[in-house]
Amino acid sequence: MLSNFALEQQLHTARQELSHALYQHDAACRVIARLKKERDEARSLLAQAERQAPLPASAATANVSALSNGKRVSEDGDMGPGSKQMRPGVSESIIAELTECNAALSQQRKKHQIPPTLAPVDALERYTQLSSHPLHKTNKPGISSIDINLSKDIVATGGIDSSAVLFDQTSGVILSTLSGHSKKVTSVKFVAPSNVILSGSADKTVRIWQGSEDGNCDCRHILKDHTAEVQAITVHATNNYFVTASLDSTWCFYDLSSGLCLTQVLIILSIPLICKVFSYCEYVNHSL
Repeated sequence: MLSNFALEQQLHTARQELSHALYQHDAACRVIARLKKERDEARSLLAQAERQAPLPASAATANVSALSNGKRVSEDGDMGPGSKQMRPGVSESIIAELTECNAALSQQRKKHQIPPTLAPVDALERYTQLSSHPLHKTNKPGISSIDINLSKDIVATGGIDSSAVLFDQTSGVILSTLSGHSKKVTSVKFVAPSNVILSGSADKTVRIWQGSEDGNCDCRHILKDHTAEVQAITVHATNNYFVTASLDSTWCFYDLSSGLCLTQVLIILSIPLICKVFSYCEYVNHSL
């Protein structure tokens, strides 16, 4: 009996020591997890600050001179969220320009009224197809994006066949076929009122095309700042800047005239949500 009593006491003591050790281990794991989270947040903030910090004049000049023959030259290849490349950042003059544009559009938005020519629902239900135009290759059929230049009645389509097509809706003829992407074209955008077209692709690149009066288009810049599929492009209301969103969890803010990426921001929101936000902003812009 005394032996059993001693064994029970030893077992009870061992259980207490084990419980205390497990409690200390759990507390240590929680502290380590919290420290890792704070470290990751600090690294993210530091990387974002580095991307948004303005470059010295010499570095900015070197970055601009890297544009050669319509291509962005990079010794390290494609840039992405983990890249250490410095961006010029959004200057005070650009912020003032964007703020002024926002104030002007806000005033118009308050006075905006539904136009009387807006088609009612019952009229839309009576719409019928007038014509069909096979614009892209039949071996890889499908259109993944579309945009319309209302002033010239020209339609731009991006296809799975890795090309974009400019179609004159009035005459019913193809004006130009923009070839150069190696994978499907995910987004096409007109930049009004200039003859500039933007195209984004699953090949991780964005192309800036310059159109001419005869309908031909030349590729002016090839932008390789993303490391994954470019999902969406939207043009700012000033028509001087545009934004791209990619599956690499970043969006880039570009200067349209130079094709220079001013800043690249890592995002936490999902890409589909970002694309919806961009689409809504573009809808508001077109509605005005």
